[in-house]
Amino acid sequence: MRPALLAVLFVATIVTPAPAQTPRLAFTAPKAWQARPPASSMRVAEFVVPRANGDAEDAEVVIYYFGGGGGSAEANIDRWIGQMQQPDGSDSKAKAQRGSLTANGLKLTTVDVAGTYVAELRPGAAERHNKPGFRLRAAVIETPGGPYYVKMTGPARTVAVADADYKALLASVRVGAGG
Repeated sequence: MRPALLAVLFVATIVTPAPAQTPRLAFTAPKAWQARPPASSMRVAEFVVPRANGDAEDAEVVIYYFGGGGGSAEANIDRWIGQMQQPDGSDSKAKAQRGSLTANGLKLTTVDVAGTYVAELRPGAAERHNKPGFRLRAAVIETPGGPYYVKMTGPARTVAVADADYKALLASVRVGAGG
């Protein structure tokens, strides 16, 4: 009888109610951007930003969520800055423009840096991009369910032309229902 009681108590202590739904990030995507299916479960949304006249390729915007993890805002900003090299060999950190803003009660930390985009082709890969004349704009959005990360990369001219749309996206972020 005693072992059965212990088994019942053990089961009772590991059975927990279903977790409450995590609030999701909601946003309004610019009409000019073309949505594409997210390439992984860590990507909330992906967009193609049509290239500006004279640019060889489009820009992209990816919104990431790592379930409440993913590192501090500062660590991510530093990592993104490290994905850009300056043509003259100077430090990208000195050229990066950092900022912060609040949108619909959410704190955002931002970075904007131009140069040669040299990020890994995929996480952990030895191969890297080599894209001169690129620009990276990114933001960490702090939500009750953990941070979301927005990253825009592309030819500097295309990113500049999309400036108003990028700012509108950031201004539209808010906590939505579901999870």
